[in-house]
Amino acid sequence: MSAREARRQRRTAETEVVIFLRLDGQGTARVETGIGFLDHLLHHLAVHGLFDLEVQARGDLHIDPHHTVEDVAIVLGQTLDEALGDRRGIVRMGHAWVPMDEALAFVAVDLSGRPYAVLDLGFNSPAIGALPTSLIPHFLETLAVHARMNLHARLLYGRDDHHRAEALFKALGRALDMAVRLDPRRHDIPSTKGTLGL
Repeated sequence: MSAREARRQRRTAETEVVIFLRLDGQGTARVETGIGFLDHLLHHLAVHGLFDLEVQARGDLHIDPHHTVEDVAIVLGQTLDEALGDRRGIVRMGHAWVPMDEALAFVAVDLSGRPYAVLDLGFNSPAIGALPTSLIPHFLETLAVHARMNLHARLLYGRDDHHRAEALFKALGRALDMAVRLDPRRHDIPSTKGTLGL
């Protein structure tokens, strides 16, 4: 099996982002975005998805975190898309329920090549650490577009937004782990159309 990995970068007047992703990894993560709680969430994504992930991002945080969060999501989505190649032989769909103390999250993904995001999150506070909670759905929507995947995510309940966000990203990691796996019975494109995408 050829290595399913990719490295992508994006440089603008607002940010510089470099990401490496190995799908068949061990869950190792080195993440530095300048936004501590975003680093924390991406670390959960890697550990629970068993992805090897390296993220280096520098952005105009003196303005606010928006550009950095958005561009990390863009590059991560592009890196995932590239690492998947033509998506031949993958399971394609995955889902996960994840509790974190009093919080419960559900995520379902379809690596169909057709980007879409349906999110029901409803955070209680305006920010977790230095990360505005409004940027969490924006991150997920942007990731779905650039990874060319269908993403549904729901936070069913929970009092503590830290727990709610952790459960969400753990569930995303586990759902992606399921979806990117290679099915030994399948050697073709996992679609009745014979192709994925629009």
